[in-house]
Amino acid sequence: MNYGSKRVAATAIQMALTESREEEVNLKKKFAEIGISAAAVDYGGEFINSVKKIVERAVVAAKREGVIKESHSEEGAVAGATREALTQIVPKALGLNVGGKIGIARHQDHISVAIFFGIGLLHLDEVAIGLGHRAIG
Repeated sequence: MNYGSKRVAATAIQMALTESREEEVNLKKKFAEIGISAAAVDYGGEFINSVKKIVERAVVAAKREGVIKESHSEEGAVAGATREALTQIVPKALGLNVGGKIGIARHQDHISVAIFFGIGLLHLDEVAIGLGHRAIG
């Protein structure tokens, strides 16, 4: 099959919403069977101080899981899509603690990064999801 950006984005979101390593592994296998590479990685901390680490973790996870190769353009695509996803979360997370998961998916030249975070504010937790997409040529 030839999947476009919508299917790849949906896959990244599904990966970001997994609740366990076992669920991640099962989904990765399912997506691999249809030609979509996927990865996920947990993250938490104070949002502003964590932006750089979040981008780094996304790139490292994508390389480790074989979603991207170790090339400047592919690493840059993941970093750019991650930063795009983070900008969508900034209004809710600024100055607060976050915890959640980064989901990454790729099919051919489409790559998407989804970030799902619980945002801590006393006992009144908020949730947010950000999504970024890039084309790798």
